[in-house]
Amino acid sequence: MISLAITVLGLLIGALLSGFIRGPEQKIQFISLVSFQNSGYLPLALIAALLSKDKADSMFIYLFLFLLGFNLIMFSFGSYLVAFSKKKEFELASLLSPPVAATLVTLGLVFFGLNKIVPDFIFKPVKMVGDCTLPLAMFVVGGNLAQIKLGSIDFKSNLLMALAKLIIMPSIGLLLLYKIALPELIGLLIIIELAMPPATLLSLITRHHKKEDLLVGQGLFLSHILSLLTIPVFLSLYYTFILVK
Repeated sequence: MISLAITVLGLLIGALLSGFIRGPEQKIQFISLVSFQNSGYLPLALIAALLSKDKADSMFIYLFLFLLGFNLIMFSFGSYLVAFSKKKEFELASLLSPPVAATLVTLGLVFFGLNKIVPDFIFKPVKMVGDCTLPLAMFVVGGNLAQIKLGSIDFKSNLLMALAKLIIMPSIGLLLLYKIALPELIGLLIIIELAMPPATLLSLITRHHKKEDLLVGQGLFLSHILSLLTIPVFLSLYYTFILVK
């Protein structure tokens, strides 16, 4: 539910501010950047650095549950949003992408307890592939950087996206957490997710659907740089004003 709420908040803010963006494709990519965050790689590193081992272990469970919901949304509706075209009719089957199918199969295995009987010769190679995701994500960011031409950067759209994603969304989260008392780790997870830059997967999804990258590459690079400043600020505000309340 938290992953759905954060995505809906991003969609609403992105849709409201997309009126300042020119071009239908740019609007869609702008909304996508605001709606979907780097929900796994950076939060994992932050959790490991910020929390003690006991708290981190509990937080990893919360993050895993969050990602189950987020990945279903990201690879179904998110993929459909990036590939959206007025010339193409909506097909329900388009929401069932391979990552969505993999997530559903995994949930089924866990629900029926079949995950405990998966042999090591299957589990270990799959785990090795999974461990590669963080460095591969950095390659995506680096590849976007290499393709950016400074003269073609749309500073207006990207700064507006950064304002929405890195300032407005975590600010709304802080206000809600100030009014609604939640357990420390749940509140921290919400702030971390709201403060994250856009998902690097958006670049891969854009290329997969053969869409012209008008904002995604620029937005990923600039937002990840700016988040080095904004993430510590909002984490400090959370610990200073929310936890001591």
